[in-house]
Amino acid sequence: MLARRGTAFHAWIEEFYEKTSMLDLGDLVEPADSYLDEALDLESMKEAFLASEWAQLQPAYVEVPLETRVGPVAVRGRIDAVFQMDDGTWLLLDWKTGRVPHGKDLKSKLVQLAVYRLGWSRLHSIALEDIKAAFYYVAAGVTIRAEHLSDEAELEQMISSAFEQLES
Repeated sequence: MLARRGTAFHAWIEEFYEKTSMLDLGDLVEPADSYLDEALDLESMKEAFLASEWAQLQPAYVEVPLETRVGPVAVRGRIDAVFQMDDGTWLLLDWKTGRVPHGKDLKSKLVQLAVYRLGWSRLHSIALEDIKAAFYYVAAGVTIRAEHLSDEAELEQMISSAFEQLES
């Protein structure tokens, strides 16, 4: 059920940004889909998103597929939204529909943002320091901006250590 809610919310976000980029700010909810929205409690997430800073910004890219190598591993993912900020830097944003993590759980989730940042850097030849990343936990209305993300060498070390532990 949680995966379906996340998928449905991502689809709604994509539609939201597509409509706002076309300056069509009409009703964003399709009546035929209202039963699904109720079952997945999407209405409260939509309201939280619309009240957030992210609803006021227009991303440069939405749902960007990404593939990059970290050491011997090919990592694939999808960046939910990419914003080019006024100062020319980039912000990669990942929508989360679950609970806000803390401590070790949050630290392990930040690896995802680090990989996305590395992949975006490689894809567009942008310096890592010009790329920021954040999670937006929709239900809680909380944005967690990554203060420190691992660079290429740190990510490769993590992967190598993980493989060494598997081989032991």
